[in-house]
Amino acid sequence: MSRSLNDLYDYVPLKIYQDDKYFKFSLDSVLLAEFVKNPERKKSIVELCAGNCAVSMILTTKTKSKITAVELQDDIYDLGKESIEHNKLNNQINLIKSDIKLISNYFPGNKFDVVLCNPPYFSHGKNAYINEDMVKAIARHEIAINLEDIIEISSKLLDLNGELYMVNRAERIDEIILYCNKYNVCVKNIQFITTKSDVEPRLVLIRAVKGGKPGVKVLPQLCIKDMNSFKNIFWKE
Repeated sequence: MSRSLNDLYDYVPLKIYQDDKYFKFSLDSVLLAEFVKNPERKKSIVELCAGNCAVSMILTTKTKSKITAVELQDDIYDLGKESIEHNKLNNQINLIKSDIKLISNYFPGNKFDVVLCNPPYFSHGKNAYINEDMVKAIARHEIAINLEDIIEISSKLLDLNGELYMVNRAERIDEIILYCNKYNVCVKNIQFITTKSDVEPRLVLIRAVKGGKPGVKVLPQLCIKDMNSFKNIFWKE
């Protein structure tokens, strides 16, 4: 592996190990971490599809709570483990190498205040182009896990009134709402993200509440063009 140690965006002094062969952490991860509402009040947090743990590490700048991160792929898990050790975050982040479908082997249900996920964005249909590199393919396409699985598992992990935070392609918002309703996780906030003011949003962030009452607030669309920092851009009151 051609590993390098990079700055974790502007979350100084955090560093992150990455590999040029694989997907590096992206703005999606930064936005997801920033979208968590009142993170300092959360007591138990789990990140699914954690990759090299960018989201979990960013959250350590906002909360002292214990964070569990779950990653399936060996090479990506190793990057996350090295990053956690380099930043001396072993006492706050517990990184588990596991298929999240087996997460009940580690935790009983209804345990967490927050579940976060930056999942594979693309379905694994017969006409989909699948990368020949299986590490990239699993990260990008729903090969090992799909959207419904993630939301069902999240619902089982969340305590009553616990929150699910997810980033995904904007075009999948209908599926997200469908599965959240199916598994009793009520979507409460929707945040569309665009890179230019005159184009359709590419990304969507959602906040959903286990056992929440019906009623969703669509937040004003956010254009991130020319932003130099994304710290504390959400939930301004």
